[in-house]
Amino acid sequence: MDNNKIYFASDFHLGVPSFKKSRERELQLVKWLDEIKTDAKEIFLVGDIFDFWFEYKFVAPKGYVRFLGKIAELTDSGIKVHFFTGNHDMWMFDYLPKEIGIELHRENIERTFNGQKFLIGHGDGLGPGDRTYKFLKLFFNSKTCQWLFARLHPNLGMGIANSWSKKSRLANNKSGEEFSGKKNEWLYIYCKEVLKKKQFDYFIFGHRHLVLDLEIENTNSRYINLGEWFTGDPYFASFDGQSVSLQRIKKIT
Repeated sequence: MDNNKIYFASDFHLGVPSFKKSRERELQLVKWLDEIKTDAKEIFLVGDIFDFWFEYKFVAPKGYVRFLGKIAELTDSGIKVHFFTGNHDMWMFDYLPKEIGIELHRENIERTFNGQKFLIGHGDGLGPGDRTYKFLKLFFNSKTCQWLFARLHPNLGMGIANSWSKKSRLANNKSGEEFSGKKNEWLYIYCKEVLKKKQFDYFIFGHRHLVLDLEIENTNSRYINLGEWFTGDPYFASFDGQSVSLQRIKKIT
């Protein structure tokens, strides 16, 4: 079979709320990757892959070996796999690109597939409002913050991170997001603003934990949000050379 499809998925949040639940989600993810490898040309994993990630100079987080091994298998076979940093795993550096062959992205990227233009990113910090988070994102992305965290012993640093994760809305099995119409959907507003300056056929984002496929008014463009793999049946998107479709996966029970 020809490898000609482009796949997108987001917000796996591996690591929470418990070892057992995270392992179940990891196995679901590996199963999906196994299924799509027969016709995948490129795979875009669009942020918050891990609920927390920090690479010390000589230490990386434990776990996720089934998922990481599957990614290495895919890249070794010639399939391009892209990781985007999200607000939960922005502290990925050079370990995963070197070890498993992924391409790492920290900002939105533009791609053209079969003449159709895509803007792809995690989606955090875009659009109007949420100034507090935007400031915090700048701080957490700063070399100063990363240097300070790296001074903590890994047992302490990862312990603090795990404590944060256990208190998060996801650890309590809550997505916490609602769709309140296009006029209140800040990534939809962001897409409209971008289109004033440059044309894209598709905007592909995660972060919102909502499965959305919205036509942008007065254009032929679509804003697609990939949802999350945490609270319900997971979704992914695929591009077959003609159009993008969202598809549901039956959750492993």
